[in-house]
Amino acid sequence: MCRSFWYGENDFFNRIEYNIFKEDLIMILVIILIVLIVLLVVFFISSYNRLVRLSNRVDEGFSTMDVYLKKRFDLIPNLVETVKGYAKHEAETLSSVIAQRNMAKTSKDVMDSENKITNAIQGIFAVAEQYPDLKANTNFMDLQNQLKHVEEDIANSRKYYNALVREYNDVIMSVPTNIVARLFHFEKKTMFEVANASERENVQVKF
Repeated sequence: MCRSFWYGENDFFNRIEYNIFKEDLIMILVIILIVLIVLLVVFFISSYNRLVRLSNRVDEGFSTMDVYLKKRFDLIPNLVETVKGYAKHEAETLSSVIAQRNMAKTSKDVMDSENKITNAIQGIFAVAEQYPDLKANTNFMDLQNQLKHVEEDIANSRKYYNALVREYNDVIMSVPTNIVARLFHFEKKTMFEVANASERENVQVKF
């Protein structure tokens, strides 16, 4: 009877120890689950904030480039008016230049607009090449110098913008950030590139 009591008591303590172990195990699993959830939330928040920052930098880069594009856009009428005084027989060509500028103004595609402006400016200087007196005109030389600086600014801002777009696109396509990008609809952005290789260089403004 004593032995039976001893076995019964031992079994009782074993069950207590088992229940304690079970509760501890559940507690550990709950803690692990909470830690994983916290880490997941932190990852989503940090990834989202990083994507927002990169997207904002891309927008800022484009705004900077757009300022220089508008400066170049505004130079065209002044160039045309200066050329008109020396090249009265080129009215049709200059009208075509203005038409391309106007089409660029109404174009919703920024890259298409950029290419039209480039073609317009090339048309102006193609005309000016035939008139040596025009090339020596002080006003024309001043506009030519302004255009040169604007073209350099456009080229530099384009490179900067494309670098930002490349970084942004790399991040939204990389694992595991691409999961957050899909959930919050971060779309791939387009790099700013001209239509063909010959237009990749700045418009020539020297004679």
